[in-house]
Amino acid sequence: MEKGTLFFLCGKMGAGKSTTSKRIELEKHAVRLSEDEWLQALYPNQIHTFEDYRRHAELLKPIVETTVKRMLEVGVDVVMDFPANTIGLRQWFLAMATEVGADHQLIYLNLSDKQCMRQIANRRTEMPERAVFDTKEVFDYVTSFFEAPSESEGIRIVEYD
Repeated sequence: MEKGTLFFLCGKMGAGKSTTSKRIELEKHAVRLSEDEWLQALYPNQIHTFEDYRRHAELLKPIVETTVKRMLEVGVDVVMDFPANTIGLRQWFLAMATEVGADHQLIYLNLSDKQCMRQIANRRTEMPERAVFDTKEVFDYVTSFFEAPSESEGIRIVEYD
């Protein structure tokens, strides 16, 4: 049986990962899993700080991993609207695909800080509920953890800029 392909995204806050994941979902007829949607559904009103986010995101990993592997094994393409912004996170995505013999593709949205901040400003207008996190201070803090992907990681990278 042919395995599915795992698509995952890397880009600074505001680069357009969610928008791009939705486009790939439609283009590839794939199942899109959104970290934001899972966190909102499972932990409503419990994420107020970046540390709250990190703690709850870690709790998602085991069930997400099991679900993604099962879908890939039966031939379903999966788009992960979860950030793959560090080497460690990318290795987690790669391991999921590799363990079941599935293909993978990292979509790298290589936008400048200025472009990201412009998109964040637009998003604050469109989604006022995100205004608490969509700030320059949060952007700077989150960006301090960002690690640009490299071919040396053994990942197939498709770069968008």
